[in-house]
Formats: sequence, C-alpha cells, structure tokens
Amino acid sequence: MKQKLIVIALCGAIISPLATYAETTILDEVVVTATRFKDSVAGKPINVTVISREDIQRSSARTVPELLSEQVGISIRDLFGNNAQGSTIDMRGFGASAGQNTLVLLDGRRITDTDLSGVQWAAIPFSSIKRIEIMRGSGAVLYGDGASSGVINIITNIPAEFGAHGQISVRGGGFSTGEIQVNGSYFSGEVGVDVTASKLDTRGYRSNNHNNQTNAQANFRWFGEVGILALKLNLDRQITRLPGARMVQPSLGTDQVATDPRGTSTPLDYASRDGSQVALEWEHTLGDVDVSIGLARRDKNQKANFDFGGFPNYSDADLEVTSFTPRLRVSHSLGGDSSLVLGIDVHHWNYARRISNAPTNIGQPINRVSMRQRNEAVYLQNTSRLSSATNLLVGVRNERITMRGSDIYDATAPGPLFGSVAPAASFSDTKNAYDLGLRHQLDSKIVLSGKIGRSFRFANVDEIYESGVTFSNQFQFLKPQTVDGIEFSVAQQRPSAIWRATLFRNRVSDEIHLDPFTTGVGNTNLPPSRRQGVELDGKWQALPQLALNAAYAYTDARFLSGVLPGSAFSQLNINIAGKYVPLVARHKANLGAAWTVSEQTHLNTALTYVGSQFMENDEGNTLRLKIPAYALVDVKLVHKMRDWQFSTSVNNLFDRNYFNYAISSQFTAGRYNAFTLPGRTIYFELNRQM
Repeated sequence: MKQKLIVIALCGAIISPLATYAETTILDEVVVTATRFKDSVAGKPINVTVISREDIQRSSARTVPELLSEQVGISIRDLFGNNAQGSTIDMRGFGASAGQNTLVLLDGRRITDTDLSGVQWAAIPFSSIKRIEIMRGSGAVLYGDGASSGVINIITNIPAEFGAHGQISVRGGGFSTGEIQVNGSYFSGEVGVDVTASKLDTRGYRSNNHNNQTNAQANFRWFGEVGILALKLNLDRQITRLPGARMVQPSLGTDQVATDPRGTSTPLDYASRDGSQVALEWEHTLGDVDVSIGLARRDKNQKANFDFGGFPNYSDADLEVTSFTPRLRVSHSLGGDSSLVLGIDVHHWNYARRISNAPTNIGQPINRVSMRQRNEAVYLQNTSRLSSATNLLVGVRNERITMRGSDIYDATAPGPLFGSVAPAASFSDTKNAYDLGLRHQLDSKIVLSGKIGRSFRFANVDEIYESGVTFSNQFQFLKPQTVDGIEFSVAQQRPSAIWRATLFRNRVSDEIHLDPFTTGVGNTNLPPSRRQGVELDGKWQALPQLALNAAYAYTDARFLSGVLPGSAFSQLNINIAGKYVPLVARHKANLGAAWTVSEQTHLNTALTYVGSQFMENDEGNTLRLKIPAYALVDVKLVHKMRDWQFSTSVNNLFDRNYFNYAISSQFTAGRYNAFTLPGRTIYFELNRQM
C-alpha cells in the first residue's frame, strides 16, 4: 500500500503542473535509433528519449553513464568513480547482467562486445557527442542480440556547418584531474571533416587508481550525386590501476568503508585497453527507396594483472569484430501510408586470450583460449499510418549464432601448480524476435502507445569459458535467454511542458547469469524471473527563467520460481521463488532545475535518489545485508562571454559516503566487500569557440 501511495503522489507531483502548460517539440524529435534511418519519432509507438547537445552542456555529469543516470529508469553501477572505469548501465532492473542486456551503439554500430569487459565509456569524449538517443524496451528486431531492456545510441558530431570551426576545452579539479579536449570541423557543402582528440589524467578517488586516457576520432563525409559516403576512424587507449574493494566484517571490528574508504586492498593490480575502429558507410535515395550499406572493423586489446593474494594471474586478450550491415527503407501505400525497413546484419568475431602468471611469462602462456563467433540476421519492420491519429508497427527478426572454441594448455609454462585444458567445443542456435506496437493520439493531444515483443541474448565468450564443479576448464554453452515484454504509455505535450507515464512488464526465461552457489566458478541459466514497474517523467518551463524536470521509476525485479542447488562450498538449496533480484533498487528518483540567471549565466542543479538494494551474491535474500539508499546533489554554474565559456561544477555537494556495488559473504555474517565512490568533488572548465 505504501508503494502505491508513493506512485500516486509522484504521478500527481509530475503530471498536475505539467498539464496546465503546453508545448515543446520533444515528441517530434528526429532520431535514427527507432528505424536505423533518420526519421521523426512522432507517430511511432516507441519509447524514445533524446539527450541533446544543449542538455549535455548544462549537465554536471562527468561521464556518459552519469549523464544517462539522470534519465528515468536508468541506474548506474560504478566500481571506482573514476572516468567511468568499471561503470555499467542498468535499464529496467537486470542487476548483475545489466551490461549484457542493454545494447550500446556508437553511431548505430554496437560497442557492447561479446565479452564481459563492458563498454569503454571513457573513449567517447563529451565534445564529440552530438546527441544520445535512448530507446526503452526491446530493440531486438532492429539490433538483435543483447537489446532486451533497450538501446542507447551515442551519435557523434558530423560536419554540417559551412566553413571552418573549432573548439578547445580544458578541465581540472579534484583528485589531480586534468583533461583537454580539442574539436575541429570543416564543411564546404560537398566535403566535410570533423576531428576530436582528448587526453585525461587523474589520480582517482581511491589509492592505486591512477587513470590515463587518450582518444582520437575523425569523421569524413563526401556528398555527391550518387549519395553520401562517410568514413569514421576511432582510436583510444586507457592505462589504469585497480584499487579493489573495501571490506566490512563486524566480528573482527573491521569497517574499511567508514575508516579508510579511499584505501586499496590490491596495490599490484592494473589493466590497459587499446582500441581502434574504421567504418565506411554509403547512403543514397532512389525514388521511394533509401539505401544504406555499412562495413566496419573494430579491434581491442586488453591486458590485466591481478595478484590474488600471491597467486597472480595475467591475461592478454585480443578481440576483433567485422560487420556488414546493408539495409533499405521503402515507402509504400499497402495498409495506408507506410514505411518498411529491412536489412541484414553479419558480425564475425575473433577472440584470443593468453593466460599466464606474469607479464614476463606471457610469451609462454599457461592457456591459449580462442573463440570464433558468427552472427547472421535478417530483419524487417513496417510502420503504417492507419489514420491521421493511429499508427501500427510490426517487426520480426531471425538471427543465427555459431561459436567454436579451443584451448591449448602448456604444463611446462612458468607458474601453474594446477591447470587443465578445455576440450574443443562448438555451439549453434537460432532465435527470433518480434515487436507489435500501436499508437493513437486523442483530440486532447494525449498520446496512447502500447507494445508487445520478444528479445533474446546469447552467452558471450567470457561466460562460456569457465571452470566446472571439479575446477577443470571447460566451454559451458548455455541456452539463449529470451524476454517477453509488454508496455503501455501515455504522454502529453502542452505549450511549455511535456509528461509521460509508462507501465512495463518483462518475463525472462533462461536468464544467463553467474551462479555463485555452484562449486567452482560457473554460469547457468536461471529459473524464470519478472521485471515490472512504472516510469514517470516530465519537463516544465515554470517561468521564462526557470525550467524544471522530474522523474521517478519503480522497478519490481523478482524470481518467479526455482531453487539454486549450491554445493559444499556455499549455501545449499536456496529457494529463490518470489525473491528480489540483487543489485536492483525498487525506487529511483531524479529532480532537476535550470535557472537562467542572465543571458550569459546559467545555474543547473540535479538531485538523484537511489533506493536500497540487495547485494550481489544474495539471490535468496537471506544474507541480511543491503546496499544502503543514497541521495546525491550536483550543481553546475556556466558563464558565457563572447567566444569563451567558463563553468564550475560540484558533484556530491553534501559529501555523502556511498557505494552502489557490494558483494556479501555466504559464510561470515555481516561481512561484505564494497566499492566506495567519491565524496564532494569540484571541477573547473574553460571552453573557447574558434
């Protein structure tokens, strides 16, 4: 009952004032994520939010995940609070597997990889971002594997303004942070180029968390009678230290979260990451047909050293992906004024990993693991205008995956006391996705939308190569995961405001998940679960000088049935029926205000509240420990003077001690490891337009 009252109260708080005012153009925004072509979202039964370049400049967020966490229903899980290192985005309550269920794109190409390394958010500097599109709910028809909770498409600058232009920004502040970003563009009408480069160096909030990041991007475009040819290049490099967790164990009188939150338990751990991408795309319009053909290659090398208390592990992994993505959009009149998008996606992955006990011994590794993966898919999505007020969307996708893994074990290599080889193995499967959506606009400008659909996810290479119950290496091929979802939303735009309310329900079958209750470390398909909830958000131009926004999400993520068997090394026979999914907060709220002090000066404030959540490793909800709720306030002051812009921001204004990821012990009551996050931090930035 209390939860229902909270929802009703927040509905009133958001909707009542907004319904008194009228109109913005948010619902008419031109996006590409919804159709994989430039198109207006108006008329489509799709839940899309657009973060504009102006929104990014006003925000006090330091990274893309922090920016996304200001949006309704999106949570962030962060390990170190250092330039998005170890950050994961969670949409609609997937918890520990959130990173594999929210698909992230860069200019329409997936950067969510077929491993567990996560998205390299720091490789996308703010100065290179034109806008970000968020499509909630399944995006599996258009984008396939891993789009169960939605799609986030980060769209970078393209040369579009005539002449030469440039921008340079310098930022400095807490934890010895220094950053420089440079952007330049030129456009003649036929040829355009946009180049961005950035460099960041910071000591980090924690000990042993120095982070050095370098990025470079270039976008070339040629406009001619036979269409538009675009070439995009990306390079990035990160070198970082890894501080580990802070331990709390009341039985020993230990509480490092309170007494030494900035310390490290892993002074010898570190990692590096080098990436590159080249992408070529051709676009052309032939009458009622739009054609787009994309070809891309992306490479990534990752090195990591973990001491593990004197039992060191060093790995050197290479991941390569080549993609071919031709597609068409055809305008036709069958079933009304309609548009049909159809295409083919082909992704070929090569993964190679060498494992040793030290960097000096990697030339003779203990294990050499390789995996080849091929995804081939065909899809189509049709949108029809049934009447001036009603639109219907229908889409289907068929995707096939083939994986082949091999392992070479060298018993003579330096270091191993124990070791084994995983027998070669292969796997193939085919999954289907669909979407069916309907949108209707009432005379009052209230828009009603509903959608049902199915999405899927395949296990990735890091989830497959694991140790079994006898601690021997093996390839553990799991069933593909499926999600059957339904959502309904109502929205309205009025002269100075817009609001939207959404109800959703997702039933997850064969969820791919790390199982902490088995002997050894293995992955498994979990029993069925359900994610359901409500999302409310709105924006209101309360006064000519004052804009307000508010958002609230209630997420109920639970297992529907099942028992985790466990083993002698953990709890046995844990009943998870009706239990909450760990790492999912039921309540999350955002409040924001933008005050135009003068034509040159703007003040922006943001409050984020995240409710308590069960810790990782507690699917049974029996360990009696939860990550505490927390609330953060950020402020940013911006002053413009001709071509100069100065800004200062304060994150975590009230210096709250908090963390949003922790692992509880199954053996010692009250013991857990937490990853503490930064207190009050001040940054200054100077920007010059040229």
